[in-house]
Amino acid sequence: MSTLVIDKQADLAGPGIGDYRELEKILPHDYHSLLNRKETQQAIFQVKRYIEDSLCKELNLMMVEVPLIVDVESGVNDMLDRDGSRTPIQFHISNDHDEHPIDAQVVQAATKWKRIALKQFDCNVGEGICTDMRAVRKDYFLDHDHSAYVDQWDWERVITAERRNLDFLKSVVSKIWKVLVGAERFVQTLFPQLKDPRFPDLPEELKFLHAEEILDMHPDLPRKQRETAILQKYPAIFIIGIGWPLKDGYPHEMRAADYDDWITETRGQTGQDTHGLNGDILVWNHVTQRRHELSSMGIRVTADTLQKQLALSNQLDFLRLPYHRAILAGDIPLSIGGGIGQSRTLMLLLRKAHLGEVSVTVWPRILKEMCARKNIFVLE
Repeated sequence: MSTLVIDKQADLAGPGIGDYRELEKILPHDYHSLLNRKETQQAIFQVKRYIEDSLCKELNLMMVEVPLIVDVESGVNDMLDRDGSRTPIQFHISNDHDEHPIDAQVVQAATKWKRIALKQFDCNVGEGICTDMRAVRKDYFLDHDHSAYVDQWDWERVITAERRNLDFLKSVVSKIWKVLVGAERFVQTLFPQLKDPRFPDLPEELKFLHAEEILDMHPDLPRKQRETAILQKYPAIFIIGIGWPLKDGYPHEMRAADYDDWITETRGQTGQDTHGLNGDILVWNHVTQRRHELSSMGIRVTADTLQKQLALSNQLDFLRLPYHRAILAGDIPLSIGGGIGQSRTLMLLLRKAHLGEVSVTVWPRILKEMCARKNIFVLE
């Protein structure tokens, strides 16, 4: 477990360890991959096909193409948080000598684009889309499970107003969990060596907990340590209500104000002072001996909750953007959606110690040399 972080505000600044001396201690010392390099590549593509096919079947989705770059003026790029600390890569396309230029951004996620795409692809209630999304997040600290290159199964599904409740959210999360548990069984039939007693299989059921409950259990701990403590008892959890300011004055984690609904009060469904219709799936990673986030998802904002969350985040100026105006006008459907980290999931299911073993991206020399000393093969 990492050194105690006293400052809860610092814990909200973003994911990652933040220090390579600390990472040196965290990466396993006696690591040996259960799959060789060729087997790893074979397993990656088998698992990816399984998960894509299974997600589409369980949630009634179809695979669609997804953008890598978007127009700045569309407002559809994902800002990831609400404090402006993680900004997208932006560049100018001069086009015809700047007569018809475009200012573009590399996507950080396809969260908002997907909701518009539901209308573009004529999705009806109960139908949705799934994407093989690629993105760049340049403001991460590059450690064992955070990369500047991001790959996700980003999905979105049309819902009715009546489905904007915790029971429906949990039913969808449970279907996604079923797919992940099934993927683990599937890859172990192909590569039996992955069935290793040192690394217990995923549990059949997720434990659902509200962010407010977790704070009550561990009021003095910052959120990553809160999650670590909870995962000692429940090895797979879904934390509900991420973004709402808790009674200690901080949200469980910062969450953008214009996609997930984290403000809706759910007391009528829980009997407690709870908020939010979104959350994250986290598991205990037995290879790294650390918390491991697999997925974020949520029921999306309505015109009303969008305005309330933007006001709380001091971002009402966003309402001038086309995406936000479309929500206010009811021009795009109500939906639920999320992203499942591809490399994160593969790292977990293939019992890998580092993201670089399952995805190709850039890493600093200090990290590559550290991994080489620890017998961790990083792809280049």
